[in-house]
Amino acid sequence: MLRSMLLTGSALLAIAATPVLAEDVPPAPAAAAAADTPAATEGNEVVVLGFGQARQVQTITAADIERQTPGTTPLKALAKLPGVNFQSADAFGAYEWSSRISLRGFNQNQLGFTLDGIPLGDMSYGNANGLHISRAIISENVGSTTVAQGAGALGEASTSNLGGTLQFFSRRPSDSFGIAASGTYGSNDTYRGFARVDSGDITGGGLRGYLSYGYLEAGKWKGDGVQRQHQANAKLVQDIGERGSITAFFNFSDRRENDYQDLSLDMIRRLGYDADNLAPDYARALQFAQIYNNQVTRAGSATATLPYPNAGLTFPSPYTSVDDAYFDAAGLRRDYLTGITLDAPLTEAVTLSVTGYYHDNHGQGVWVTPYLGTPGGAPLSIRTTEYDINRGGTIARLKVETGDNMLEVGGWYESNSFRNARRFYGLADQATPSRKVLSFQKNPFATQFDVDFQTDTKLYYVSDRLTLGQLTLTGGWKGYEVTNKATPIVGTLASGTIDARDWFLPQVGAVYGFGPAEAFVTYTENMRAFVSAAVGASPFATTQEGFDLIRGGLKPEKSKTAEAGVRFRSGGFQGSIAGYYVDFSNRLLAYTDGPGILGRPVRLQNVGGVENYGAEATALYKIAAPFSIFASYSYNHSEYKDDVIGANGALITATRGKTVVDSPRHMAKGEIVFDDGRFLARVGADYMSRRYFTYTNDQSVGDRVLVDATIGYTIGDLGSLRGVRIEGSATNLLDKRYVATIGSNGYTASGDSQTLLAGAPRQFFVTLRTGL
Repeated sequence: MLRSMLLTGSALLAIAATPVLAEDVPPAPAAAAAADTPAATEGNEVVVLGFGQARQVQTITAADIERQTPGTTPLKALAKLPGVNFQSADAFGAYEWSSRISLRGFNQNQLGFTLDGIPLGDMSYGNANGLHISRAIISENVGSTTVAQGAGALGEASTSNLGGTLQFFSRRPSDSFGIAASGTYGSNDTYRGFARVDSGDITGGGLRGYLSYGYLEAGKWKGDGVQRQHQANAKLVQDIGERGSITAFFNFSDRRENDYQDLSLDMIRRLGYDADNLAPDYARALQFAQIYNNQVTRAGSATATLPYPNAGLTFPSPYTSVDDAYFDAAGLRRDYLTGITLDAPLTEAVTLSVTGYYHDNHGQGVWVTPYLGTPGGAPLSIRTTEYDINRGGTIARLKVETGDNMLEVGGWYESNSFRNARRFYGLADQATPSRKVLSFQKNPFATQFDVDFQTDTKLYYVSDRLTLGQLTLTGGWKGYEVTNKATPIVGTLASGTIDARDWFLPQVGAVYGFGPAEAFVTYTENMRAFVSAAVGASPFATTQEGFDLIRGGLKPEKSKTAEAGVRFRSGGFQGSIAGYYVDFSNRLLAYTDGPGILGRPVRLQNVGGVENYGAEATALYKIAAPFSIFASYSYNHSEYKDDVIGANGALITATRGKTVVDSPRHMAKGEIVFDDGRFLARVGADYMSRRYFTYTNDQSVGDRVLVDATIGYTIGDLGSLRGVRIEGSATNLLDKRYVATIGSNGYTASGDSQTLLAGAPRQFFVTLRTGL
């Protein structure tokens, strides 16, 4: 399959090499999603509310993303939209271990993500079938981002979009030569640089492209370490005639980040929000490991000789456990993502779009563990969880427009080879660490597991849109099959095959316009495929006996979503109000014994359903040309419909009627912006109510309000550089101490657990930019 895809790509590039004189008419975005995709962004609008769509759809444009501190993930710009819950422990929102986004109570693993139509998987930290958007593309190259809070488009290349989709679109190369650059310096010795060169029309026949590079080195706001990333993006577009084009891109990312310590409420009370890993104090880390070994020895026998008698049995105050502070940990990811798309008008009424893509990833999650010492070395070792993805696929769409009707059919195929391993690497018995956690580890002394996974995805869809005066009807269906196969190479984890299949998942909707307003309604069904992985909520992350017990009865998660609303605009005002109801069934729950950091085998089972309903309101008011106010509010009621019952019928956890973890009941966001092209001032506020991190709701983090601000001034043209702007930005302006991410190590039935990450305090950044 990969060989044929590369041959297809070579043929398309050969066509692209032949100049074709054409009008500069932008084609549809590569692999744009289905017949009811969001309309193109309008003028210099910052937020587009999805007028004409039968679904709750909203778009953030590049103009809004550029108002964030350079290097900030596009997800953070989306946080102001209703129903969107985004959290991260760093100011840029790019620290992947902490980065979490949910929509209407559906967590990140239950959403769909694409870049120019190419699937990004579920963008989780241990992603087995994609990569995070912060690695997939440099933020300055994002042209727009569209959120469908409930019903994603039928043609979306995703098998996890139970609760909504996020579509990222890269910017098109400019028609004229240009240079864009920015440099940022800020709190904790943060450096960020970006440069992009647009070629303009090289041949006079519509061939243009750009090359760009981004670098980030952000010091941790507590403890020791950095978040460091190198990125390179290249894109080439060749117009064909007036409506066709060939688009090729290549994106590279090398990201290495020191982790923050996961906290519990008890740890925050004892140690404070600034508690972190012990690095660079290696002597203290050795002491903690020695004390832990002494405790284990004494627990086995009251008379046994302690292996480290000088260390004693008690941790130095205020520490009480070896889990209070580890020495260090890190996440390392290296990605290559490339693709090529042909958009070809076959006739005046028929258009064909074909995309081929390939993604290669090598990653390690690195942790200096006190739980296993190095044979003949230190009482510590380095444990890694290793990820290697090699996937490729093809997406095809055929669109037929005849008068008031538009029919679209399409399909998606992906072959994904994923290798998941856990290994241990030795540390020498010396006073300083003999390995660096920000380097890829080699030469392990032990392998706990090493599993090869093969996942094949086949999806098709049919979508139709019929316009009858002020009434537009949309409808169609999709169907897909995902086959997951596990082949252990080392270890005792399960082997075998499991699949998720449903060949008919319908979606119907309608939009009716009346005066300055329109009403919309839609109904959709979705399914989430199983995950191929040796860790997390995967059916293979267990023993062979455990897998054999669940394989025959395990069902994929499903959702049925109904939503309706009204959009309206008049003068400088536009707004929307929407309500929704979701029936979520076959919920999967994975149980893990012991601290999450230990990564023990899980037990996966279906545990009933979730009732989810709520309302959302959005308003954007342009008081005068440079001055605008944005506000959104969302109410979400997400409750478990069933208790968790074991295989023997016994009650495991009483969850019926409890609020879904990490699903705030109320969220309100607001933003005031003045931007006349010369002077920029922006202030935004984000309120979120209480969130639970246990299934029985006995543990929670409180509500909070966060405020960000930006101020900037464009100096004017300096020689060949246009629009040189200096900006100052502040995140968490009021310096609120709060818990950002919950569930970093999963959720427990009850009781406090080490699964929280503190939010960054107030931080300041200064940026000089031009050409953006």
